[in-house]
Amino acid sequence: MSDGRERPLLRVSNVAKAFGPTQAVRDASFELRPGEVRALVGENGCGKSTMVKILSGVHTPDVGEIELDGELVPSIKTPRDAQNRGIFTVFQEVLVAESCSVLDNVWLGADGTWRSRVGAREKAARAKQMLGDLLGRDVGLNTVAEELSLSDRQACGIVRALVRDPKILILDEATSALDVVTRDRLFAIVEELSRRGVGVIFITHRMDEIEQIGDRITVMRSGVSVAELDRGNWTHQQLVGLMTGADALASEEHDRLAPVSERRGATVLSVRGLRLGPDRRAIDLEVKAGELIGLAGLEGHGGNTFLEALRGGIETEGEVVRHVNGREVAIRSPADSADHDVAYVPRERRLDAVFSWMSIRENFALPTLDRDDRLGWIRPRSSRRRLRSYVDQLGIVLGSPEDSITTLSGGNQQKVIIARWLAFGPRVLLLNDPTRGIDIGAKNDLYALFGALAAEGVAVVMLSTELDEHVELMDRVLVFREDELFREFVRDEVSREGLVAAFFGEDANG
Repeated sequence: MSDGRERPLLRVSNVAKAFGPTQAVRDASFELRPGEVRALVGENGCGKSTMVKILSGVHTPDVGEIELDGELVPSIKTPRDAQNRGIFTVFQEVLVAESCSVLDNVWLGADGTWRSRVGAREKAARAKQMLGDLLGRDVGLNTVAEELSLSDRQACGIVRALVRDPKILILDEATSALDVVTRDRLFAIVEELSRRGVGVIFITHRMDEIEQIGDRITVMRSGVSVAELDRGNWTHQQLVGLMTGADALASEEHDRLAPVSERRGATVLSVRGLRLGPDRRAIDLEVKAGELIGLAGLEGHGGNTFLEALRGGIETEGEVVRHVNGREVAIRSPADSADHDVAYVPRERRLDAVFSWMSIRENFALPTLDRDDRLGWIRPRSSRRRLRSYVDQLGIVLGSPEDSITTLSGGNQQKVIIARWLAFGPRVLLLNDPTRGIDIGAKNDLYALFGALAAEGVAVVMLSTELDEHVELMDRVLVFREDELFREFVRDEVSREGLVAAFFGEDANG
């Protein structure tokens, strides 16, 4: 941690950036000192991502000054220019070349046009060491990236920055795709980098992460840096108020819900003899109408596989049965689930849910196009009308429904995807880490929505990598370990300590 006396590595003064009529950054100012971890926080759309892209050489500011090591820099012209100045960025979206090896991904973009800047043997040794430090195990350097878990793919992107010996490391929601263990190892690496004088700009929407490694916090709202807070001199309530102008916390959403005993209805989904892997213990479970059920556990330990099995996305031993009007229907494929009012929102929004070349309206309307069909013609007016009700209900911030969906912030894109399936009218809603990488305001909007759906009798089954969501929202939490259902918590039993202990096969009370 910096003692505050050194010359700043970076000074940003009164920076602004507009895109047409949209003022993305209005007036941003902050410093980064050697060895400091500077948390940059705010709601989606507050200007954080634009500021990161300015520092990464993707965008050029309209006004303002940037100093590096005390030297005024007119602009950072390109990503290569940023890297030549020692600035390396890891973004929230997992950026790997999926058909390339782990080794090639780690060193992607490091070589010159005509020759390699680092020898092949040194490349392999440094990649192996740093991946081992981050993951706590060996990863085959010749493994194709697409064969890795989401967390391990993100680890490749982080190591890609680390092997380049950054002076300034920017982690832009880079932890959102990591499992808990890998995240904690990353924080240990960040501490070591800080001791060596590296400055870190850290962007996250997770309060516990800010508490754990943030030396100072810059709060942005509506494109303006509105506050600076030192470690230990802030509260959750204060930070939420600075970011959003509101003080609603997630736990309040569950407090407003009727007790689960009043909401819980008939069985809507049954799991019978389901095995998530060879020789794994069978899972028998019932999901009731009106329940909020959380799926938790370390990455790769079965939670994601279980959620996929619920929608018929993978073949497993055992069966998943949907209960419809007094009869039982086997769910063997995603088509079966869709035919029987089971909706699924995937984890990787960019790859699996968002069609970037389509408009907001078109993305929303895909599963329900038959409602817009009249004599073989699709009526945009009809889908716009349906979208309008969800814009109001979910607080979606957009310009025109005909704008590209990529014009929206991540949180608003996620709301559009969820609205897409709400319009479908599900009785069971399966959510795969739906709040990953979105701001606290958008999260609270979604929490309120999930509570309202449960109150209406919709069963919500949600995989989440955020412990607080399980503690504050769920009626039941299922913890998966080594491809088995290790423990089931009811609401009164759930705690952060208990969940983490269960992740590692232990009992927090034992």
